[in-house]
Amino acid sequence: MLTKTKILAELEKFPDEFSIDELVERLILIEKIETGIQQSENNQIVSEAEIDYEIKKWFK
Repeated sequence: MLTKTKILAELEKFPDEFSIDELVERLILIEKIETGIQQSENNQIVSEAEIDYEIKKWFK
């Protein structure tokens, strides 16, 4: 989850002029990265073997 502190830190990295779309895209990216990190820490991961199995099913 994003916090005001994280949003403000990202906002500081932007130039003086930017579009709302750029900001929203950056915030979505940061949220997805943080979600992935949390999932990894909670062992909510998919093994490489499971990925290989799923990919093979796509190409049958």
